[in-house]
Amino acid sequence: MALLEPITGLLRFTTAGSVDDGKSTLIGRLLHDSKSLYEDQIEAVRRVSRDGLELAYLTDGLRAEREQGITIDVAYRYFATPKRRFIIADTPGHEQYTRNMATGASTATLAVILIDARKGVLPQTRRHAAISHLLGIRRLVIAVNKMDLVAFRQETFEQIRAAFLEFSSRLGACELAFIPISALDGDNVVDRSGRIPWYTGPSLLEYLESVPDESAPAHQPLRLPVQFVIRDAANSRAYAGPIAAGEVRPGDEVLVLPSRKIVRVQSLPSREGAQERAFRPMAAAVALADEVDVGRGDMLADPVQPPVAARRFRARVVWMSERPLELQTVYLIKHTTQTVCAEAVEMVSRLDIETLEEGACKHLRLNEIGTVEFETHRPIFCDPYAVNRTTGCCILIDPATNLTLGAAMIESAEEGGGTRRGLPASAGRGMTVWLTGLSSAGKSTLGQALYDRLWAMGHKVEMLDGDTIRRNLCKGLGFSKEDRDENIRRIGFVAELLTRNGVVVLVSAISPYRSVREEVRRQIGSFVEVYVNSPLAVCERRDVKGLYRRARSGQLPGFTGVDDPYEPPENPEVECRTDLETLQESTERVLRYLESRLV
Repeated sequence: MALLEPITGLLRFTTAGSVDDGKSTLIGRLLHDSKSLYEDQIEAVRRVSRDGLELAYLTDGLRAEREQGITIDVAYRYFATPKRRFIIADTPGHEQYTRNMATGASTATLAVILIDARKGVLPQTRRHAAISHLLGIRRLVIAVNKMDLVAFRQETFEQIRAAFLEFSSRLGACELAFIPISALDGDNVVDRSGRIPWYTGPSLLEYLESVPDESAPAHQPLRLPVQFVIRDAANSRAYAGPIAAGEVRPGDEVLVLPSRKIVRVQSLPSREGAQERAFRPMAAAVALADEVDVGRGDMLADPVQPPVAARRFRARVVWMSERPLELQTVYLIKHTTQTVCAEAVEMVSRLDIETLEEGACKHLRLNEIGTVEFETHRPIFCDPYAVNRTTGCCILIDPATNLTLGAAMIESAEEGGGTRRGLPASAGRGMTVWLTGLSSAGKSTLGQALYDRLWAMGHKVEMLDGDTIRRNLCKGLGFSKEDRDENIRRIGFVAELLTRNGVVVLVSAISPYRSVREEVRRQIGSFVEVYVNSPLAVCERRDVKGLYRRARSGQLPGFTGVDDPYEPPENPEVECRTDLETLQESTERVLRYLESRLV
């Protein structure tokens, strides 16, 4: 009995095309004809199909998609043949879902772009090809679908091929393959079709199985972003993270960023024992021969060909938010394993996807693509996206809501660089920022937002939350005035120790009595009082824990604001009216004040 050929590496590919070009049907046909489905899956689709077996239902899982007959989300499917494993991202066709299409294409190495043989090359076809190329996909399969509806005419196929070649010449270097298919009937999808005698090339699946394996370790310089530090019982350390490029072996010298120290790799520990080598895309732990300061967000890199340590970079941005990208707005940038604070400092251009021409712009709106320059508060360790898709990309995050706003592909970066105003990276001055106010006024929420922003700016920062302190450091204290004052003194003691050692301490505590707050202020010295002010009625409406309700029913006697007084600050450094302003506005208000104090 002949042995099967060995399975090669994983191929990730995406499908794209205009609405109703047959993307979902094509994937359903691939899964069905390659015998990658269970009988119960087929039967489930048969039950909901209106006419026979509607293969598109194998991928159109959202109810809204089935009702509209279009794909609006990214559907991922896995299948394997004796020769290869595959992950497919079925992406939306409509322009309004450009962000979804970009998401599906971001990890793919090949794109299958469908064209309806009756319609030819459409604006959406050009849009999908341009986005695929922009996201680093250099191998495109142009599947001319519904050939059965044009009587399998060769001249129709050749006209579409010529039109796409004319457009693609403006994209830049890429490998193209053109395959005539009928996804509905299965012609040239898995098996070659006898109804297209003039086409002598491979079927779609045969082509996908023959694509060179790109999962093998590439000959690139090492990039290992540190995700976490592993300590064992002997207190020895290893630095773990996903390898983004290259390989590492015991005895190799690596450059530690940002310290720029060069150290030797002692071993590659793992649960299965020490490894001889580790390479992309593996996750690895690296133990170093010398003691160095390495933490999350740092990088181990090739000392001869290091990445750029940049505070200013230019990137192509796919904007995914209904709120436009604008200049002088602070964003969080998630790059490899670190998060930094950044501003868009220059809008270079906006790309017209259909003509591939660049035009001037002042902002980017939802689904638009443009070139933007950013400055960060501390360096990121990056390569151009064309060189490395992991160290060359990042996402933009709203610091107030933590929502993803956009994706960026780095085109160029300056070593060092940046003329950023305001809070410097790695500022060393300690300070206590004391957030006081009624229960449910928004102290902890504001404190967390400030923590994220200050940490991203490079400050050492800690958060002391009143509820957490009560459960631990002050577990034995009650709620008399004396016990409440002692609770605040203990929080103040810890805050003073941290402040003295260069930490920005965010304290979130009701701290109802003015006199003990002033006592803590005198003790600490470097102290900022933030009055988180919201009317009692608003706080009661926000109270998800039901504390006010329990207090008014007599279950919580001595509750601040109900039967125990709250003494608001007379002269706070900052007052935030959380009933009248957004979280982002409150956060910016506090940061503007801290800017002068921390520099």
